[in-house]
Amino acid sequence: MNDSNKSVIKHHGAATGVTGSCHELTLDDNAGLLIDCGLFQGGDRGADGADAGRPEIEFDIGHIRALVVTHVHLDHVGRIPWLLAAGFDGPIYCSEPSAELLAIMLEDAFKLAISRQPEAINWYLSRVQRLLRPLPFDQWHSVYQGAGKEAAIRLRRAGHLLGSAYVECALTGEARGQDTRVIFSGDLGNRASPILRPPEQPDGCDILVLESTYGDREHDDPGARRHRLRSLIERALVDRGTVLIPAFSIGRTQELLYELEDLIHENQGKEAVGGLHWNDLPVILDSPLAGRFTKAYRGLRAHWDEQALERVRQGRGPLAFEQLFTVDDHEVHQRMVAHLAGTGRPAVVIAASGMCAGGRIVNYLKAMLGDPRHNVLFVGYQAAGTPGRDLQTQGQGGQVELDGEIHEIKAGVDTIGGYSAHADRNGLLDFVTGMTRWPKEIRLVHGDDQAKTALATELGRRYQDSAPKGKILTSP
Repeated sequence: MNDSNKSVIKHHGAATGVTGSCHELTLDDNAGLLIDCGLFQGGDRGADGADAGRPEIEFDIGHIRALVVTHVHLDHVGRIPWLLAAGFDGPIYCSEPSAELLAIMLEDAFKLAISRQPEAINWYLSRVQRLLRPLPFDQWHSVYQGAGKEAAIRLRRAGHLLGSAYVECALTGEARGQDTRVIFSGDLGNRASPILRPPEQPDGCDILVLESTYGDREHDDPGARRHRLRSLIERALVDRGTVLIPAFSIGRTQELLYELEDLIHENQGKEAVGGLHWNDLPVILDSPLAGRFTKAYRGLRAHWDEQALERVRQGRGPLAFEQLFTVDDHEVHQRMVAHLAGTGRPAVVIAASGMCAGGRIVNYLKAMLGDPRHNVLFVGYQAAGTPGRDLQTQGQGGQVELDGEIHEIKAGVDTIGGYSAHADRNGLLDFVTGMTRWPKEIRLVHGDDQAKTALATELGRRYQDSAPKGKILTSP
């Protein structure tokens, strides 16, 4: 791929960090396609200087013909309120499940970003609903025709969360020999993730924009992660403490509930430790947003994988079981924090935000970090600059700042990497090397420098061994 193709893609986020995914594909001199429009988190910044505290759209959108959403995590859709405020009025393409989940996510984003007034929220949501164009998986759809050029997209399952997709873009020039195929990976999933169907393998492309979140590491295998989860819960039962799991409201939360239901089902009627039974272990979902997403997940069973559907046929509730308690009301939340912090009642608490940057998990942490009976369990990526990353790196005996106050970490701190919803190093490599036509150019995005460099090095070695010419850019 020659240097003239550098202008084909512009990155407005996630090029030098992990969050804020937003990529622009040039269709012709007067038209572009936007892939995702996500919020920055932690210390990430965009090429235009935008960050979590200043998320306004500061790049030209007058020529943007459409937005394609790969999935509904905030770091991929959280700047949509500002995109609309900047005047965007084109179609928003996404998968059919994502269309149902997007309104829930954006309602929360609008409350945080624009207004908490119901009238304003309803106006924005009705505008999004008007622009939404849900697409079925695996079918080509034309998104642009003009000046002798045409662009079509196809969404394919990415296995990251329900409805997640990677985007294949076919660009056709005036001369039919000038066709170009571009793939934007979005976030690729971990094949061991429950509920979700695995990522589909692409045939090939000319340019690949590839996420690299876990490009330098491999996940624990499912058996190992399940064993560690069980061990941590049993430790909490022994210590009469709480396992605090900071989790994203969508995706990770539902996978954890699925795994916890299976552990309780497998051990029903059995004593865990010291006279305490698995059936007596409460699993507390303390997040109104996560509760709404979990309900939506239950309504999207047609998109679950076969194992999850088999459990439903057996009469089980993978996402709705007897020991599961959902906390919506804020006063109930406050009482729950006080109760678990002040008594010897073992429990598992799942609460947002996933990187401890806000939300109800912060109240639990402030109340419990100073007590060694409790444990914090990280099951997902913690971006640099977030309290979650500080907690993870400092660990027991360290300190962390929460809401402007320093807290001593006396609780246990653990990480189980196998629960990540992202593909690991091997999954990312397989995505590329499984293609019958390897990309001529790969742009690595959505990753720390270390992860991108490690993945680029290994991809370069694979290319050299297999003889195809290509280039891998870690900072596109």
